[in-house]
Amino acid sequence: MKKRFTESQIVATIKKQEAGIAVKDICREIGISDATFYNWKAKYGGMEASDVKRMKELEAENAQLKSMYAEASMENRALKSLIEKKF
Repeated sequence: MKKRFTESQIVATIKKQEAGIAVKDICREIGISDATFYNWKAKYGGMEASDVKRMKELEAENAQLKSMYAEASMENRALKSLIEKKF
C-alpha cells in the first residue's frame, strides 16, 4: 500500500483542526475519511514534525534490536543443545 501523505503533512493536517477548522472541511479538502483523520489524530496528536521523525527512528532502532535479540537467542539455544548432547 502506497502512503499518500508524509508524516509532516499529517501533523500539519492535525494542526489545522487544532486551529479551529472543522474536521469535515479538512477531510474534504485533502480527500480522506473522518475515520482516517481520527486514526491519524490518535497516532500523531500532540506531536511536531520533529517528534514524528524521532518516533520513526526509534521504531527502526527497536526493530533492529529485536532482530539482534532473536539471532542471539537462536545461537544460545543451539549452543545449549550442543552442550547437552555432549554430556
